[in-house]
Amino acid sequence: MSVFPINLYGDKILRSKTTPVKNIDDKLISQITEMFDTMRNANGMGLAANQVGLDKSIFVIDLTVVKGYEKTKPMVFINPKITSSSDDTVVLEEGCLSIPDLRADVIRPSLIEVVYYDADMKEVKLEASDWLARVIQHENDHLNGIYFTDKVDDETKKKLKKNLIKIKNRKIDIDYLVTEKSK
Repeated sequence: MSVFPINLYGDKILRSKTTPVKNIDDKLISQITEMFDTMRNANGMGLAANQVGLDKSIFVIDLTVVKGYEKTKPMVFINPKITSSSDDTVVLEEGCLSIPDLRADVIRPSLIEVVYYDADMKEVKLEASDWLARVIQHENDHLNGIYFTDKVDDETKKKLKKNLIKIKNRKIDIDYLVTEKSK
């Protein structure tokens, strides 16, 4: 198993919009495998390419650790686009491998439709709800330079600020491989 170091809050690449993938080759397949390894090593359920320093519009999801999703196959999303979302919303607590040990309630649509390419570059249209919709939206936000902390109310942002600075400055204990502090 090979893992990438994970970029943390404040690293420039996490605020950049990722570049669409034009073709899949052996190197990309290897990177996708390494993304799954990295995500699982850090006990995550989703990971975007820019979280591991790759400027590619890709994220991976494995929800088998979530009750009710134990038999769901791990998924790779290449060049995803959320094409519609419900007016109905749900508030759930979110966390992030790039923002370790911080959690906050985030309001998101309860149902979405997403179009993406799989690892064979076959177009897939998926209607997702519940946790799957939540994780897709969270990871898709990463590809657009958005943190879940951008979606919380101002009072919550104030409460998180001190800890976000600690994360940015690598002044926290993390039990998985992370990048050095970016300049």
